[in-house]
Amino acid sequence: MSQTSNPLPSGAVGASPITPTFLILTVLFCVCLIVSNLMEIKTVELGPLTITAGVVVFPISYILNDCITEVYGFSKARFVIWLGFAANLLVSLLLQIGILLPGTPDWTGQEAMELIFGAVPRIFAASFIAFLCGSLANAWIMSRMHRAAGGSRGFSLRAVVSTLGGESIDSSLFFPIAFGGILPWSVIVSLIVSQALLKTLYEIIVLPITIIVVKRLRRYNPLPDELY
Repeated sequence: MSQTSNPLPSGAVGASPITPTFLILTVLFCVCLIVSNLMEIKTVELGPLTITAGVVVFPISYILNDCITEVYGFSKARFVIWLGFAANLLVSLLLQIGILLPGTPDWTGQEAMELIFGAVPRIFAASFIAFLCGSLANAWIMSRMHRAAGGSRGFSLRAVVSTLGGESIDSSLFFPIAFGGILPWSVIVSLIVSQALLKTLYEIIVLPITIIVVKRLRRYNPLPDELY
């Protein structure tokens, strides 16, 4: 008597194969996320705007998130977001262990290490909350707009709208938690607005590249619409 295996539910991570390309995108996503959090410690003046150094790297994680959601579906994007969360937490814990380890007599960088990485737990805590809410919102908006469009049409609009929505939520949560009581609230509000707009502008500027990447990924990784 023949036996048939139960199909995986559409929301399962294994509903479609995990390919080497997906793994590469996942690793890049986690690396960009971790590096951007380490760079968020530094504030930078960009003309009349005050931004953080992390704005150079963090938008790349949203672009990768858009690519993963568009090509592999919301369930896999959600999996990658939680994986990035776990990677961030691990890095934060390991850095604190590094600070606590006793240095050698000729080690002179303890104060600098504590100054730079000592603030990381608060930055990472703010990032955890903001990243989860913002990234999940970004992926959810992408997925819902994909379904509403009935397929792959309108990717450019989805990418911009989802990024603006996700980045607005991310910035509105991150900066008050990370810098409340450290920076003036006028600066924090300026950071929220400028970061959300600059990161969305970043998305628009690199959108032609994102479209090419998504088209190539779709060619080799077709995904049924019900998995979005």
